[in-house]
Amino acid sequence: MNRHRFKALIRRSRPGTGTTRATAPRTRLRTRDLLTEAHAGMLQRPGRSALTALGTVLGVGTFVAILGLTATASSQIDSRFNTLVATEVTIEDIGGESAEHLANSFPADAPSRMERLHGVQHAGVYWHVSVSGRNTVTAAPVGDGAGGEEAPVVAATPGVLAAAGPAMAQGRIFDAFHQQRAEDVVVIGSGLANRLGITTLETQPAVFVGGTPLTVVGIVGDVDRQEDLLLSVIVPSTTAEKYWGGPSRGERAKMLVSTRLGAATQIAHEAATALDPAHPDRFKSIPPPDPRTLRGNVSGDLDQLLLLLAGICLVIGTVGIANTTLVAVLERTGEIGLRRALGARARHITAQFLTESGALGALGGLVGTSLGTLTVVGVAVARDWTPLIHPATVASAPVIGLATGLLAGLYPAWRASRIQPVEALRR
Repeated sequence: MNRHRFKALIRRSRPGTGTTRATAPRTRLRTRDLLTEAHAGMLQRPGRSALTALGTVLGVGTFVAILGLTATASSQIDSRFNTLVATEVTIEDIGGESAEHLANSFPADAPSRMERLHGVQHAGVYWHVSVSGRNTVTAAPVGDGAGGEEAPVVAATPGVLAAAGPAMAQGRIFDAFHQQRAEDVVVIGSGLANRLGITTLETQPAVFVGGTPLTVVGIVGDVDRQEDLLLSVIVPSTTAEKYWGGPSRGERAKMLVSTRLGAATQIAHEAATALDPAHPDRFKSIPPPDPRTLRGNVSGDLDQLLLLLAGICLVIGTVGIANTTLVAVLERTGEIGLRRALGARARHITAQFLTESGALGALGGLVGTSLGTLTVVGVAVARDWTPLIHPATVASAPVIGLATGLLAGLYPAWRASRIQPVEALRR
C-alpha cells in the first residue's frame, strides 16, 4: 500500500475533517502469511513463549503420565490379584443349628482334610486368643522389658503360616512337631519384634504372653497374605489350647486355604462338605471376588482421582496461556493498530492471535506427550513393570494441547480485534 492510500485511510478514520471518505480495498490474509506472522510473533519474546507453553506441557504431560501409569498399574494389579487373591479361600466357622454346643466346629484333622482336595496347597485353622482380657506381650518378666506391648495373639496350625507365604527375617516357622507336642514356641512379626527390642534369635529370646514365657523361633519379615500377622504373636494352636483354651463363641475359628491358580472357586464349593460331610452348614466359604469386577472398581476409582488432577493442571495451563496472550495483546497495541490501518480486518487479527496461542498449546502438547511417555517408561523400568500406553492417549494428547491453546486465546484474540486503529496509533 502506498503513502497516499495510507493517508487516505487515516483521514477516513478522523471525524469532522470534511474529507470525503475513501473506500478501503478488501484485504485477504493467506494461510502462509498467517503462519509467518504467528511464528514471528512467538519469536519476538521466546522466553515468554516457552513459559506460556509450560502450563500446557505440565497439563498434557500429567494427562499422558496418569493414563499410562494407570494402565500399567492396572496390569500389575491384575497380575498380583491372579497370583494371590485368586488363590485364597477363607472358611468361617458359623456353628449352625446342629452345633450350638460347639465352640469350634473344625475337626482336629481339618487341615489334612482340606489338603487332600485337588488344587489345595496349604490349609490351616486359626483364631484370636484372649489372654485374661488383655493381650499384653513383654520381652522380660521384670526390668526394662516388662513394660509390654498390646498385640494380637493368634493361635494357628502350621498350615496358616505356610498359606500366608511368609518371608522370614530370622529363624523359621513352627512345624508339625511343635504342633503335636504343644511346644512353648512362638513366631512374631517384624513390627512387633522391633517394638519389643528383639533384634536377634542367637540368644533364644522369649516373650511373655500374660506371664507365660514362650521362646521365639522365628521373625516374619513379610507375608503375601494376612498382613496383620506382622504385628501379631503366632502360637501353635495346641499350645494356645493348653494355656488359654480353644476359640470362644465370640471369636470363632477360621481357616485359611491357599490354592493353585484357577482352583479357588471349586475349592470354596467343596470345602464345607470335605470338612464335615454330615454338617456342611457349620461352615461358610468365602471365594475370591471376580477379578474383572475388582479391576474395574480399582481402575475406575484411580482413573477418576488422577484425571481430576490432570484436569486441574490443564486449567492452570489454560489460564497461564490466556494471561500471557492478553499481556502480549496490550503490549502490541501499536502493531495491531498499524495492521488495522493498513487494511487488516478484525477477523485477521483474531486469526493471528488464535494461531499463536494454538501453536503454543500444540507445541506444549507435543512436549508434554513426550515427557509423559518417558515418565511412564521410566517408572515401569524402575519397578520392573511392563509399560502400557494406549495409542489413543498418545494421539489425543497433542490435540488436547491445541484445544487448550485455542480456548485460552479466544478472549485475548477478541480483545485484539476490538482495538481501533486511530486509538492504537495515538499511543
